[in-house]
Amino acid sequence: MKSYLWQVAVTTSTQAAEAVMALLEHWFGQPPVIYTDAQTHTDSVSVYCAKLPAREAELRTWLRAGLNRIQNCGLDIGASGVSIRRVRHEDWAESWKRHFQPLEIGGTLLVAPSWSRRRPRAGQAVVVLDPGLSFGTGQHPTTAFCLQRLLACRKIGQSQSFLDIGAGSGILAIAAARLGYCPVRAFDSDRVAVRSASINALRNGVQNQVRISRQDLTCLPIRSSAKFSVVCANLTCDLLIEQAKRVLNRLEPCGRLILAGILETEFSSVKRHYAAAGLKLIATQAEKGWQSGVFAFK
Repeated sequence: MKSYLWQVAVTTSTQAAEAVMALLEHWFGQPPVIYTDAQTHTDSVSVYCAKLPAREAELRTWLRAGLNRIQNCGLDIGASGVSIRRVRHEDWAESWKRHFQPLEIGGTLLVAPSWSRRRPRAGQAVVVLDPGLSFGTGQHPTTAFCLQRLLACRKIGQSQSFLDIGAGSGILAIAAARLGYCPVRAFDSDRVAVRSASINALRNGVQNQVRISRQDLTCLPIRSSAKFSVVCANLTCDLLIEQAKRVLNRLEPCGRLILAGILETEFSSVKRHYAAAGLKLIATQAEKGWQSGVFAFK
């Protein structure tokens, strides 16, 4: 007997993808999966379930209303579309192999799915990561920027530590360990993300180099005795501003702070807030409606 799942997919712009992910997670009670079409520059956000939570027509109406709310908040949802269909388990698994391609960062780091046949170059660090329930495969502009800057901040031959605030799939922590950062710490408030990141660390053989824990940034002590050479916070704009003291108190005086997950229209607010706290912007990149930056103490 063939096994089927329902796939509910929303096509939208990269700028609105995270908001759409939150929308689907709230309605279905599970984190969605996402892939970016490099040719059309659109994102497809999907959830898979054995049974739809409502009739198909009702679900379409609700999703359309949710997309309108997202657009009314100032995000460009692009030529969005809603697809609801039944797929076989094997079709679902195979579809990811068509859309998730290896990602090369600076010729030094290769992020590839387990089914990829691409061989790494000599001396190239490899992170094996399959698309799953937790966000972060390197395909999104903010994650790609963090990977690029993690590589750029590396000082070969010197001891450097790394902290990832908002671990997601664990891609940044695993990449840091592969690039020689030590110790490497990461945390996330979502239990699914922590479990996924831990599994990914084990799969990449860095479970003894990376410590991943479930913690809520807003509940941590403002001051921290542990300081890190590089701190990455791929969070929302409001969290980056509201929790700036907690973030900065975990950065070494000569360290580098990578901030991402920021809409291009909100970046100036984040920049002003961290400048007032004594930091300067030393690198930035805007892509597909998102802007990220690297900061250092003045």
